[in-house]
Amino acid sequence: MVQTLWRPQPKQAVFLARPEYEALYGGAAGGGKSDALVMEALRQVHLPYYKALILRKTFPQLGELLDKAQRYYPRAFPGARYQAGSHSWIFPSGAKVIFGSMQYTKDRTRYQGQAYDFIAFDELTHFTWEEYSYLFSRNRPNGPGTRVYIRATANPGGVGHGWVKERFVTPAPPLTPIVEQVKWTQPDGTQRVERQSRIFVPSSVFDNPALLRNDPHYVRRLAAMPEAERKALLYGDWDTFSGQVFTEWRNLPQHYQDRRGSHVIAPFAIPEHWCVWCALDWGYSRPFSVGWYAVDGERRLYRIRELYGCTGTPNTGVRWEPSQLGREIRRIEEEDPNLRGRRIHRVGDPAIWNCDGTESIGALLERERVYFERGDNARLAGKMQIHHRLDFDGEGRAMLYIFSTCTHFIRTFPNLVYDQTNVEDIDTQGEDHSYDELRYVCMKNPIAPPSAVAKTGAAGYDPLSDDGAAGYDRYAWYGR
Repeated sequence: MVQTLWRPQPKQAVFLARPEYEALYGGAAGGGKSDALVMEALRQVHLPYYKALILRKTFPQLGELLDKAQRYYPRAFPGARYQAGSHSWIFPSGAKVIFGSMQYTKDRTRYQGQAYDFIAFDELTHFTWEEYSYLFSRNRPNGPGTRVYIRATANPGGVGHGWVKERFVTPAPPLTPIVEQVKWTQPDGTQRVERQSRIFVPSSVFDNPALLRNDPHYVRRLAAMPEAERKALLYGDWDTFSGQVFTEWRNLPQHYQDRRGSHVIAPFAIPEHWCVWCALDWGYSRPFSVGWYAVDGERRLYRIRELYGCTGTPNTGVRWEPSQLGREIRRIEEEDPNLRGRRIHRVGDPAIWNCDGTESIGALLERERVYFERGDNARLAGKMQIHHRLDFDGEGRAMLYIFSTCTHFIRTFPNLVYDQTNVEDIDTQGEDHSYDELRYVCMKNPIAPPSAVAKTGAAGYDPLSDDGAAGYDRYAWYGR
């Protein structure tokens, strides 16, 4: 009589059956994510040249996966043995399933020169895009007839939250294949275009009846967690998560803004008497970020324009020379109706004046008649200034608003997480460039902490009404 060691539950079965090259499973806690990865790695162990790699961010985090492998592998394949030195399982055919880690980005080089038919990431949001995408180059067949693909699991949160959400969750509804074109040029000059697909398979504790039978109070414990953790782990909410730095942030649809405030607003014409600032966080291989901010009579900031140097690949810069950036800043300031003809105060990343025997970035920008003063890089003070500005007062007014056209700020800012070592500061491995230039402007326009009035979040506030800027009612952005 054949004994069944493990049977996938319905949502696990959906994940295991997907044909796409990449698939992400999870979102909430308790969906059986780790079991699915450990068992998926067995799919091709009958092939002697097959090699699989299962990754966690740090080696101690592999403990649960190794326990599951110990429970299933030797029973499913008698004769399979674990080699502690290499953290790998060797199967009777000669196939290998290797358990690895990548605590730091530089650790990816330990996989250089290796080939893995199957690669799995457990808790993908703990990894950066740079770490994940590098393993594409290691994902190749070790022999004829193997299937080559990547699988991952994740909960919301972590330094990779932003890029994982953008790659798997945002582009299409769950269980909808996301297809992109991949282009390259062959040695003979022929252009090739092919399609590559990925998909997000959501799961939660409600998809795991076995867990609910064994522990009927697990849902109750998730429901008792603080709001951010509850939304992420019980419901798989990708907009609120544990470790999120600026939990005050709101980006609400227009029809909600008559009841609650939103930091994202529709653009409007800036009154002539408002002061305008331009801030720069320099980047070359990483994105640069330039933001233009208007300041009203109450020192309220409005981010009215942005220039963001990203290739479209997460946290990857366009590699512009400083002179090109300087010319583009001047062009925008000459053409944008909210900037043209104004005196603009500029503040920049202090690092642009560093030099190693060559002209500094700041000096090269000045060659293009674009002048920046040094920003105050007090990280924690700048972070607190942003917290002060995001707070809504009792009338639903904040001290920072973002024009809806600033799409990169809106994309990256809510995803900032705390550094695991320096727990009061931002994790700089994330896409923090718009945040950094905002800090420089805030430190040039500091405000006191908000008073202890009840922050009801009631809306109805017109950002122009306090300045007596008549004639601008047509730009009102709250429901009347």
